[in-house]
Amino acid sequence: MTEHRVSLGDVIAVLDAAYPPRLAESWDSVGLVTGDPDDPVQKVMYAVDATAAVVDEAIEWGADLLVVHHPLLMKGVDTVAANTPKGALIHRLVKAGCALFTAHTNADSADPGVSDALAELLGVSGTRPIEPIDGPRIDKWVVFVPRTHSDRVRDALFEAGAGSIGDYRECSWTVAGVGRFRPVSGADPAIGTIGAVEHVDEDRVEMVADASLRSRVLEALRTAHPYEEPAFDVLEEVRQPSSTGLGRVGTLRAPVTLREFTDRVRAAVPETAWGVRAAGDPDARVETVALCGGAGDSFLGVVRSLGADVFVTSDLRHHPVDEHLRGGGPAVIDVAHWASEWPWCEQARKIVDSAFADSGTWESRVSTTRTDPWTIGAAQPE
Repeated sequence: MTEHRVSLGDVIAVLDAAYPPRLAESWDSVGLVTGDPDDPVQKVMYAVDATAAVVDEAIEWGADLLVVHHPLLMKGVDTVAANTPKGALIHRLVKAGCALFTAHTNADSADPGVSDALAELLGVSGTRPIEPIDGPRIDKWVVFVPRTHSDRVRDALFEAGAGSIGDYRECSWTVAGVGRFRPVSGADPAIGTIGAVEHVDEDRVEMVADASLRSRVLEALRTAHPYEEPAFDVLEEVRQPSSTGLGRVGTLRAPVTLREFTDRVRAAVPETAWGVRAAGDPDARVETVALCGGAGDSFLGVVRSLGADVFVTSDLRHHPVDEHLRGGGPAVIDVAHWASEWPWCEQARKIVDSAFADSGTWESRVSTTRTDPWTIGAAQPE
């Protein structure tokens, strides 16, 4: 097997493809925190939080990269001095040559993402987002060009990034027609003469492009087109709902009671002092399940309209749950925040490993350090 060098930049490209930064909430902080994209990477560790214990584990293991879900530096800071709690961790990582990368709300909304990992763990299939994110803004370009120059203009637009649809490139549609125009005084026509009506065999060339490429595509069009004033239309398409977005809702293979499903959740997620608790009729039928890894109480008002029988999430509070149930909402199951997001670590590890399985001395692991902050669970005996 031929070994090849994997750089931090290579790994970031895979992570960004799986968890696109554009999916992150506006208030979030995702991406590379420390590290040089040109540095080599052979050992990657995954965790929910970059706590002191996790950093210890990563450095002791010799990790070149630590990938975490929760940002270490979420809010603006004016110092990362070594005598501050977060600054101390940054200094330790830098000195050890271990990069730090964060995939937070972009991983929450990705497909697959954090809630998909939890759904798979609990046997929930056929999932869709609770709160779908519309697909990217797409332009349709319609360009009228002399048939003699169609290939030239088409290739220029492809080079500018137009013509991509999913896993296909250089996609376009062309139909023949006749263009008609009359140059007037002041024009410098490439074809025809001032004052005379001209008829030209032309092609109507259509293709799509991400709206973010609008300036680049327009520049390429004007450069490649032979006319002084090329005729074209730019039509922004309606944004379609996508498979990305926060939370998931799906179904179980066979219905169970709330009591049975709660037991399944407790057996599936990592054990924590917080434990697993449910609110609702223990004998209620559960088949349609809504999930949101991490704090999902903002969806309490939504899951009922989705036909969910139960909502699995974290960090639920007394009054919102009480009002939710009294309003006829579905049962809820509350698990520890860390426990609901920890399954994502294995998902991310598999995605990156699949890209570099043939790189030779590649190693990865999910941190065995529990970062759930709660240390004592003193539940009353039944």
